[in-house]
Amino acid sequence: MPLRRIAHLDMDAFFASVELLRYPQLKGLPVVIGGGRREVDEMVRKQYAGLPLGEIPASAFPLLKDYVGRGVITTATYPARQFGVGSAMGMMKAARLCPQAIVLPVDFEEVRRYSRLFKGTIAEIAPVVEDRGVDEVYIDFTDVPGGQREGGRALARLIQRAILEKTGLTCSIGVAPNKLIAKMASEFNKPNGISVLYEADVQAKIWPLPVRKINGIGPKAEVKLAKLHLHTIGDIAAQEREWLVDNFGKSYGAWMHDAAWGRDDRPVVTESEPVSMSRETTFDRDLHAVRDRAELGSIFTDLCKQVASDLQRKGYVGRTIGIKLRYDDFRIATRDHTIDHFIADAKTIRQVAGQCLKRVPLDRRLRLLGVRVGKLAKAGSPEAHALPAVGTPAPVGHRVAEPSPPFEGTLDLF
Repeated sequence: MPLRRIAHLDMDAFFASVELLRYPQLKGLPVVIGGGRREVDEMVRKQYAGLPLGEIPASAFPLLKDYVGRGVITTATYPARQFGVGSAMGMMKAARLCPQAIVLPVDFEEVRRYSRLFKGTIAEIAPVVEDRGVDEVYIDFTDVPGGQREGGRALARLIQRAILEKTGLTCSIGVAPNKLIAKMASEFNKPNGISVLYEADVQAKIWPLPVRKINGIGPKAEVKLAKLHLHTIGDIAAQEREWLVDNFGKSYGAWMHDAAWGRDDRPVVTESEPVSMSRETTFDRDLHAVRDRAELGSIFTDLCKQVASDLQRKGYVGRTIGIKLRYDDFRIATRDHTIDHFIADAKTIRQVAGQCLKRVPLDRRLRLLGVRVGKLAKAGSPEAHALPAVGTPAPVGHRVAEPSPPFEGTLDLF
C-alpha cells in the first residue's frame, strides 16, 4: 500500500506577483499591494500613455511614504518583507517600516483569472485538488504517477514547472503525510521551494516551531499557551492529552495534542459548498450616514452588484441577505433577513440589505460596510426549486425569519 502523500501548494506573494507580470520593471523592488482602487496606477498609465506598461519608469509609481488612509496590505514582495512588512498590516504602519516601497492596488479580476489558470494546470497533472482560497490548494499525491518518487518531490517539481510555463508565476510546495504537516512544510523554503517531510521528521522539524505555526492555533490560544509556559509545538507535545483537555476543553485540547504529534486524517476534499458569499470595503475616511449619504449609497449599490455577480458566476442562489458595519470606535454590527425564495440579483439583494440597514443604529461614523448572502443552493437544484417563487406565499409550516425590531433613533440610510 503506498504511503499517504499530501501536498500543500502556496503561490508566492500571489497578488504582488500578478502585478509584476504587468510591471516587470518593478521586480526586485519593495512593492506592497492594497490600500487603494484601480485608479491609482491608471493615472501613471495616462501620464506615460505612449509607453508599454513594462517601460514605465519605476520612479513614476506612488510610494508608501505618501500614502494616507486606513487601508491594509494584501501582500508584499519579498524585498518589502525584509523590512518587516506583511499581509494584513496597516498601510500607515508599513510606511514607517518601508517608506520607499511602491504601492499598487489590487486587481481582483486579474488575480481571479490567474487563480483559475494555476488551479486548472494542477488538475491536469494531479486531479484530486482541494481549493483553499485564491492562492493555495491541497493536492493528494498518493496515487498519482510520480507522487511517491522522492517522497513526492519529483511530482512537485513537475507541477512547479507547469505553473511557471502556463502563468509565469512561482509557488512553494510542502509534501507530507497529511494536510497539517504539508501546510507547515510549504513555508519552509519560500519562495519557489519544495519541502518533503515524513512522519519521522516531526520531532526534529516540527516541534521546534512556535505554536502559531499549527493552523488552528490563533492569537488567543497562543496567549493562554504562553501563560502555561508552552511556546513551541514540542512544548505542547510534551504534555499529557488529559492535561490539555483539562486546560483547553475536550475537543480542542485533544485536537491540540494530535496536531502537536503531527496526526491529521482529514481527506483532500475536491468539492465543498460555500456557506455564504460576501463583499465588504473599508473606507479611506469615516463616513456619516447623513452627510455622506450619496457616497455610501453608491458604495452600497456596488457591493450588492459585486455579490450578485459572484453568485451568478459561481452558479449559486441564496435566501439570507445580511449587512455588516464597523463604526469609528471599531464596534461591529451585523443584521440579516431570510426571505421565502432564492435569489441572485443585485436589485433584490440591495432591497433586503437596505431593510437590514434600517435595523442598526447609525449615530456614529462608519469605517466599513459589507453585504452578505447566505443559505446558498446551487442554481437550478431541487433545493432551489423547493421554495415558492418571488411574491408567492410560503408553504404551510415553512418558517420565514422575522426581522428584529428596529432600534430607536435609527436613520433611513439610503
